Amino acid sequence: MAFRSRREKLRLILSGSACIHPGSVYDAISIRIAEDLGFPLGMFGGSVASLAVLGDPDVTLITLTELAEQMRRMSRAAVLPVLVDADHGYGNALNVRRTVQELETAGAAGLTIEDTLLPAAFGEAKTQLISLEEGVGKMKAALDGRSDPSLVIMGRTGAASITSIEDAIRRAQAYEASGVDALFFTGIKSRAELEAVAAATRLPIVLGGAPEELSALDYLASQRVRIALQGHAPIAAATQAVYETQKALREGAAPKALRGLASSDLTNRVVREADVKARGADFLGLKK
Repeated sequence: MAFRSRREKLRLILSGSACIHPGSVYDAISIRIAEDLGFPLGMFGGSVASLAVLGDPDVTLITLTELAEQMRRMSRAAVLPVLVDADHGYGNALNVRRTVQELETAGAAGLTIEDTLLPAAFGEAKTQLISLEEGVGKMKAALDGRSDPSLVIMGRTGAASITSIEDAIRRAQAYEASGVDALFFTGIKSRAELEAVAAATRLPIVLGGAPEELSALDYLASQRVRIALQGHAPIAAATQAVYETQKALREGAAPKALRGLASSDLTNRVVREADVKARGADFLGLKK
């Protein structure tokens, strides 16, 4: 399949002995920049998807169609493998199966399915989890939905910060038994919690939202953590840059006086201008 090599790269990361940081990606330009800088993997988070596509907070308003289409745009723009946060799979287990099919077709290297109750229940301000049984059903449906066996499917739980570390372990063990390729944890607060999780499971671990004491890559690698997220600073930086530029222009600054703009060299590199010119010469007879 066209995207198998990207998926195999993600599998190599998971089967290795090192822990890596992925680049946060959300559109064609951000994925090309991450690729050019040498990131081995891109992470397409649900929160940045909502920001990039809708301009809305992460409250599960984005649809599967919108998420998959954004992934498709990134797949066209770069060959960097991307791990997609597929949230709760956009419904029940049957919807999860469809989610896997759509993201596989869109070129994702891997995806996560979580056990958070989404969207939030009426009258409940506190984050809730679905039952363990429903979570296992979603993992099984996800595995059944993939046609390319190299697509990575991760079982994700936030139980460590919602219920207890014991519940997180119980859920992780059940998802592991269902046949997923890796385990994704959010809400791990300490080395003791991470060590407990690592001791109770066997699959590669992905860690999201970890505190400072869980930042040393060598230590994380020793606990079978293969991917450690660093948040989504790039889209926050881009938002600030656009704001400052628009504000300066609104206040009367001359375009030539603006600071912090991408150089023409950088712009040409990320839009692959040399490749486009070469195609124009080859196919349209244009001068290089």
